[in-house]
Amino acid sequence: MKITKSDFGTTNTGENINIYHLENEAGAYVEILNFGCRLVKIVVPDRNGNPTDVCLGMDTMSAYENDDASLGAVVGRVANRIKDGHFTLNGKEYQLAVNCGTNHLHGGLIGYASKPWDAKIKDDKLILTMISADGEEGYPGNLTLTVTYGWSEDNELSIVYEASADQDTLLNVTNHGYFNLNGEGSGDILSHELYIDADAVTELDDSQAPTGKLIPVDNTPFDFRVMHTIGKSYYSDYDQLHKFGTYDHNFVINGTGLREAAVLQSKESGIRMTCFTDQPGMQLYVASQPMKQPGKNGKIYDSRTSVCLETQHFPDAINHDNFPSIVLHPDAPFHSKTLYHFSTF
Repeated sequence: MKITKSDFGTTNTGENINIYHLENEAGAYVEILNFGCRLVKIVVPDRNGNPTDVCLGMDTMSAYENDDASLGAVVGRVANRIKDGHFTLNGKEYQLAVNCGTNHLHGGLIGYASKPWDAKIKDDKLILTMISADGEEGYPGNLTLTVTYGWSEDNELSIVYEASADQDTLLNVTNHGYFNLNGEGSGDILSHELYIDADAVTELDDSQAPTGKLIPVDNTPFDFRVMHTIGKSYYSDYDQLHKFGTYDHNFVINGTGLREAAVLQSKESGIRMTCFTDQPGMQLYVASQPMKQPGKNGKIYDSRTSVCLETQHFPDAINHDNFPSIVLHPDAPFHSKTLYHFSTF
């Protein structure tokens, strides 16, 4: 495994950003920025051996700084939505920025996706660290988050999250990678086939925040327990899907510990991506709006041309006692692992 570093650009506040190239002996590689901890490229062979970039990304710092889709980024301090940006912790009420309708989304106005991270190469891993100050975006506590990326000889991307804080706070981080297994910018993903090991999803209210209720997937468009195309029920009039116009829902992944959560594959390219995680949930998101910024080589990323499989704790968990807790305590550091394994069939 070889890791190299090169200049990528400068932020509008004058900070130099690097791009890191992790390549295995077979020539498959990933590229990662230390701005937002972002995945820029994942290049793996299709069934005919042709190198295929399956990860949406952009070419310039200005595009990333103006990106509103968290393209390839690690998002936090709390990924996904907090209803009305409001929560109570240890008897104290907190009001966060409302930046998505009436809700707080992906950490606020300047989340982790929009910050430079410290980076170092250690052995065959890329280690990125970011310190989030007490009061940043309204959250309590000084928090240190480390994300370690690895890329294996058999084309497996590993993402390890480690976090600690000096007082009780909230934490729910994920990677917001956008995938198209036919190659980024190559058309819609409705023909991609998907399996998700989940018997339920978290029901959403009209603001797209969870109600606290779990909906069984049986006889709904959310039943991916038998693999089928994303497009099979995409245009269903089922209320939870129809009123939001796309899949943007948290699936309650069966089991505990590091386990297989989902499989995404394309019959066209023959590329299969298997997702393993120790997290309790996974957000299935089919981007239903065109990206506002141009993609690599000036490509326009249109609606429904990518899909996200975001491993996570449940959205708005702090406001629902029946959801797994996202409270991070000083005496219990956070540790989590997600894997995306690429193969062909």
